[in-house]
Amino acid sequence: MKHILVLCLCAGLLAQAPGVAQQRQTTAAPPPDHGGKIETKYDGLRRETVVALRPMSVTCGGGKGAQGITKGVCVNLAASLHCPGQQLDFVRHATLQITFETKDWDQRHPPDQRALSAVADGETIPLGTLRLVNQEAGEGWFDNRMKEVLEVTVPYAVFERLARAQFLELAVGSKGFNLREKNVAALRDLNSRVRLSARNHKAVDSSQ
Repeated sequence: MKHILVLCLCAGLLAQAPGVAQQRQTTAAPPPDHGGKIETKYDGLRRETVVALRPMSVTCGGGKGAQGITKGVCVNLAASLHCPGQQLDFVRHATLQITFETKDWDQRHPPDQRALSAVADGETIPLGTLRLVNQEAGEGWFDNRMKEVLEVTVPYAVFERLARAQFLELAVGSKGFNLREKNVAALRDLNSRVRLSARNHKAVDSSQ
């Protein structure tokens, strides 16, 4: 009788095993709720796969750090990872794009005020000089609206240091602004969309 009871118990456990495994798969952690939009596309002209975080709002004035963003200036941040070919195992480089929108034309950034740097968990990281992508002005004599799009290309190892930070601040020239928690979470999510190969890990190690 005891042997029959043990056999029945084992059979019951084996029957429940597939259901338990399926339940674990269906209860996987949901994607981070940072509000940003991340998309992956293959660029046939450049022969690369681009994983991009669409522009998301950072601040509209009131930024801290350095002299702070001037009141009335809205800042958006976008980022993209560029993988050669049709794969996500190796990232050639990353691009950071910053958009400034203001009603004051004088708030644009001339070439000598486009140095970009970051403070990641207290560590200052120079990111290079921003290049002008687009600059739009308002229509008419009394329309001082201005939209300026600047971007910089950085090694993937540098981007990864930013994405792993808990606190992140960016500064353009002497004007700085803190990234919100959602901005930092979006960069971390973007970084998680690629699978690091040994070659990428080697690049990260050499940069530290």
